[in-house]
Amino acid sequence: MTKPRIALVIGIICISIFPILVKLKLSPPIISAFYRMAIAASVLVPFAIFSGKLKVSSVKMVLLTMLCGFIFALDVTVWNIAIQQSTATQATLLTNLSPVWVGIGAFFFLKNKPTRNFWIGTLIAILGMITLVGFHFFVNLDFDLAFVFAILSGVFYAVYMLVSKFVLYEVEVVPFITISTLSSAVFLGILSFIMNEPFTGFTEMGWLSLLAQGLICQLAAWLLLGYATKHMRATRVSVSLLGQAVLTTLFAWMFINEEITFQMIIGGIILLFGIRITFYTKKIPIIGKEIKNPETI
Repeated sequence: MTKPRIALVIGIICISIFPILVKLKLSPPIISAFYRMAIAASVLVPFAIFSGKLKVSSVKMVLLTMLCGFIFALDVTVWNIAIQQSTATQATLLTNLSPVWVGIGAFFFLKNKPTRNFWIGTLIAILGMITLVGFHFFVNLDFDLAFVFAILSGVFYAVYMLVSKFVLYEVEVVPFITISTLSSAVFLGILSFIMNEPFTGFTEMGWLSLLAQGLICQLAAWLLLGYATKHMRATRVSVSLLGQAVLTTLFAWMFINEEITFQMIIGGIILLFGIRITFYTKKIPIIGKEIKNPETI
């Protein structure tokens, strides 16, 4: 396990508890997203300034980093709404279809193109995801607001991954996370005000939930995931994040009594197997042939 991979694993664990906290409905979805970013920014900004790490190479990179913040703010907002209007498991699974959009985007826009290993692993991971959530759900799709927002969250996250990967070629992790998080907080604060969502009046448990979202699910998780994204390929990080769906399903069963079945367990195993294939570096025999993969996603 290299440092980027260790960072990726710990980061996935940190973000896996986020849907559970949102599903508790201790605060409205948009204001919850605002405090997640604002709390993280309140720690990041002073640290980046006083450590002298708030350095960006050009105005163009600053603007692109801010754009990442706006995109991520939209991702978190629609995901929060999807979680509160459906289940933590369903919303997490649907938003994690993002590897499909990342792979397509990488094919067209990034220098490191997805190889066959990536596509094989992605297809298996998606099959695992469908098995986990239930085939009947995909056969009889009910295009309600929660479903649309969960899919939209995956699209926003895919765009975020592709843009952030481009920016992280030139910008270090700390200034990138600091500027993008602050940008997200400002955008979400304005949006919360426009939508007339309350900034105060939460219970003690509500404030503790917001604090955990800011410090664990945002600050710790995205510093780790930003580091992993900088040193790994966007498609590999994106597919690995599918593991979050398995952990979130387990946490939802343990803490908020969402049902977990044998079918979900099988789906989770298939999903993780698909993720493992994207890391596979040896030749993969398919239909009597061996596919040479000098590079893998």
